[in-house]
Amino acid sequence: MNEDHPLLKRAYGLSGKEEAESLYDEWAGTYDADTVESFGYVAPGHAAERLAGLVGPEAAVLDAGCGTGLVGAELAARGFTTIDGIDLSQGMLDVARGKRVYRELRKADLTEPLPFDDNAYDATICVGTLTEGHVGPEVLDELVRVTRGPLVVTVLGRIWESLGYRAYIEGMATARLVEADEMPYHLEEGLTCRRVVLRAA
Repeated sequence: MNEDHPLLKRAYGLSGKEEAESLYDEWAGTYDADTVESFGYVAPGHAAERLAGLVGPEAAVLDAGCGTGLVGAELAARGFTTIDGIDLSQGMLDVARGKRVYRELRKADLTEPLPFDDNAYDATICVGTLTEGHVGPEVLDELVRVTRGPLVVTVLGRIWESLGYRAYIEGMATARLVEADEMPYHLEEGLTCRRVVLRAA
C-alpha cells in the first residue's frame, strides 16, 4: 500500500508545526509525482469542480494549505484567475509559484490567526490539509472569518467522526453545513474523504 511510502507515513504521524514544515519542504520536489501519479490523488479536481459550481470564475479564492498548487491548477483550468495561496512550507510554495496560477502566495500557519481581513475572499478551498497529523477542525473558524461566500474543504474520511470534524462543524456558530458528501481521495488505496461545503451563518 502507498501508505507505507515513508513520507506519507510521516505526514499521517506529524506531531507539530516544525515537523510538518520540515517534511513538506523535503517532499516538495516529488510531491506531485508521488501523490497524483503514484497514489491516484484526485481530491483537488473534485473539490475545484464543486467550487466552480458555487461561484463564478471571477471570484477571489483563497487556497488554504495550497501545497504545490495542485488545487490552484485545477481552479485555473476552470477559468479562475484570482487565486491566493497560503501554506506552512516554503518549499511547497516555491513549487506552487512555478505553476503560475496564483495572484499571491505567502507563508502562513493555519493554526494561528490568518493575515487577512474579515470577508477578504469570495470563496475558500482547503484540500488535503484536514488529515491525520495536521491541523484540527478549529482551523475552520478562521477560514469562515475571511470568507464571505462558500467554503469547500476535504476531510479524510476515516477521521470525519473519530477526530471530531463532524461534531465540530455541526456545532459551529459561525457557519452552517451545506453538504458533506463522500468522494474519492487516493484511488490506489481506496481512501475516501468528505467534501464539505460551508457557508457563513
